[in-house]
Amino acid sequence: MQHHDTEGRRIPWRQMLAAGLLVAGLRAPAVAVAAPTILTYPLTSEGVDSRYDYDWAVLRLALEKSGAKAGEFAVQRSSVAMAPPRVLHEMRARAGKVNVFVRATSPELEREFLPVRLPVDRGLLGYRLLLIRAADQPRFAQVRTAADLAQLRAGMGQGWTDIAVLRAAGIPVVEGSSYTGLFSMLDAHRFDFFLRSIDEASREIEERQEEYPRMAVEQTLLVQYPLARYFFVRRDEQGKLLAARIEAGMETMIRDGSLATLFQRYKGDLLRKARLGQRHLIRLTNPQLGPETPLARKELWFDPLTGK
Repeated sequence: MQHHDTEGRRIPWRQMLAAGLLVAGLRAPAVAVAAPTILTYPLTSEGVDSRYDYDWAVLRLALEKSGAKAGEFAVQRSSVAMAPPRVLHEMRARAGKVNVFVRATSPELEREFLPVRLPVDRGLLGYRLLLIRAADQPRFAQVRTAADLAQLRAGMGQGWTDIAVLRAAGIPVVEGSSYTGLFSMLDAHRFDFFLRSIDEASREIEERQEEYPRMAVEQTLLVQYPLARYFFVRRDEQGKLLAARIEAGMETMIRDGSLATLFQRYKGDLLRKARLGQRHLIRLTNPQLGPETPLARKELWFDPLTGK
């Protein structure tokens, strides 16, 4: 069958086909393309601060492991540095500058925000070394119990979960308003020791050796208390979706061993340098842990004394 235009001219079939496709394309409903999931985490300090490199590496890999069906994603840090109280303020605001953060859990945090109850650092944060003034090492070499430690003053940042742990053990705490300021407070004798996780202590000494040459890692003690460090998101519909995606990805990482591999990549050398087997262990209780803490899942927790 021949087709003609309004003036009687024959229309080639290829032109008819193209016209038909064009019309069909114009009439077809637009295909919706899902926007990428964007997670913005807080920049916690201006200048030197490598404390959270591992955490955000875990977050990125968890999103990758959550599967292609979950959609595209982007992970970025906030454009401004935030102290811990500012992070919470931004999380409370519907249009806040961050929508995910990582922190040692507490009942207050779990009530206000939605936790992903899988310890990001496998509980390593609960194993603590002490940053001290090197000249005070003989005093700390005499410490053997929590009661001995209570004769000295600890330094902690305002709002840190560890404060409740230390005060429950009778250890006096001096609070500082910023992470970076705590190092100068220790140097200025405002307190006697700064409890740091195994992976933080030696790195912080190396990063600040020139600025604080009198600061050192204490050589004889290891303080331990159970501490779960979680990713937190908002308690809204978007937050529930984000939490589910992060949890699914982390569970995959736990099963396929990629979380343990990432853990060793970031923490292994520091763990070996800490000489844990040569230290005197002081255990403290943590009154902040709730009944939903997954302590029974042994595969979630790292024991630095056995290396597993």
